[in-house]
Amino acid sequence: MDEKKLLPVEEIARRLKTLRGETPVSELSEATGIGVSAINNYEAGLRIPRDEAKAKLASYFKQTVDAIFFTS
Repeated sequence: MDEKKLLPVEEIARRLKTLRGETPVSELSEATGIGVSAINNYEAGLRIPRDEAKAKLASYFKQTVDAIFFTS
């Protein structure tokens, strides 16, 4: 059985920046209810989102939480 492992914080940051693309952080913040500073911290690799924020980001980007944050 494959076990999910959280990706390194640097990889999570890279994926989130790539997914956001040219969308302003303020727009992502407004759409998800996640603070601008929190998003900036996630994308800078300073913090990993809590489960609730992971779910909101995955929904916004039309991805699964596993696809963004975990390896299998």
